[in-house]
Amino acid sequence: MTVRDALLKQKQELELRRQEHYIERTAEMRDGNSHLIRIVIGPRRAGKSFFVTRYLMTQGHFGYVNFDDEELNDAEKIPDILTAVADLYPGTKTLLLDEIQNIPGWELLANRLARQGYTLYITGSNAHLLSKELATHLTGRHTVTTIFPFSFAEFLRTKRGEYTESEYRAHLLEYSASGGFPEILMTTIDKKEYLLRLFDAVIYKDIIRRYKVRSPQGLGDLAQYLCSNVAGEYSVHRLSRVTDCRSDRTVRKYLDYLEEAFLFFSIPRFSYKVKEQVLANKKCYCIDNGFVMAKGFRFSRNDGSLMENLVAIALHQLELADNLNLYYWKNANTQEVDFVLQRSGKIIALIQVCTDLIDDKVRRREVNALLTAGRDCACENRIILTMDEEHTKAEEWFGIRGNIQYIPLWKWLKQPEIPGT
Repeated sequence: MTVRDALLKQKQELELRRQEHYIERTAEMRDGNSHLIRIVIGPRRAGKSFFVTRYLMTQGHFGYVNFDDEELNDAEKIPDILTAVADLYPGTKTLLLDEIQNIPGWELLANRLARQGYTLYITGSNAHLLSKELATHLTGRHTVTTIFPFSFAEFLRTKRGEYTESEYRAHLLEYSASGGFPEILMTTIDKKEYLLRLFDAVIYKDIIRRYKVRSPQGLGDLAQYLCSNVAGEYSVHRLSRVTDCRSDRTVRKYLDYLEEAFLFFSIPRFSYKVKEQVLANKKCYCIDNGFVMAKGFRFSRNDGSLMENLVAIALHQLELADNLNLYYWKNANTQEVDFVLQRSGKIIALIQVCTDLIDDKVRRREVNALLTAGRDCACENRIILTMDEEHTKAEEWFGIRGNIQYIPLWKWLKQPEIPGT
């Protein structure tokens, strides 16, 4: 197949997208003047290219190149690609370059096209496109938009209609198990098989092949272990012992690869001392609950860790979009708070996720940890996300007093924000 034939096939597929049902995304294109390079990043199959193409279809004529096509992901073919684009999309000065990380030296291509006056939209499934190094890659100004799998609010749009509170809770339980990848929600394909194939494809295409990983088994073991222990603490040394990885250094490298590929992300333990923060265990979360259910090894469903993972994903999106830092808190007495939110050096909120507050021991544990963390972090904004309670209550423990806001998890996930800020 020639380069032109490959691009023509992509153009035909693009036309078919106009006829597909589109669920409006919560994210908005970060636009501006035409000299900006717009970058949209996120996991594979999360809907990045669909998001951009639907936006561009309202703007006018544009050219399209998907570098995920093996016929096109060779840097030596770039001159032929540009010639074919000019032939298939005559007169256009707007280009969408899809999955551009597959082209070695992609930043050189982007800079070249920008200097030639093209308006560029770029998608990528590698977190390096969001790193601070981006400014050194692209000499021109740029904006970044992050697209994750469907949020709970977007998931509800696939259902349509109005719901009672009990129905919202039922939908939340469904969403917590299925995850938010658009294709499994919009079609009747086998969810588990699709998610397993997607997970393995990311491992192979975005990690093993890209980085020439010498121990695929160790990487696979690590990925499955993280899926099986989502929302749990980890140390690099322990991970090297429970997986088939050769050393702590290898584990660190593999963790970086998994996070760059948007499969997992970690949050550090909060401490005012940088050294303590660096040495402490981190907590690991998966980018989508569907992966957790399909790939993780477990004897029974753990709603607590699934719900915590949903909150972590929502907060991670806020972290990427805002001047926000995300941590967890734990003291020497093993009291723990799931999420600590910091902005401009100040702790602005403490959040617990608890699906079962009926047990008085569980309730006291969650409340006491929040009160203690609030005192130690000088934060009065304490929140518990639970299944159904909604009120604010004054709490006390060993002389520590403070109000705690109880919010139904389904209501918070419909519109994630930081109450009280």
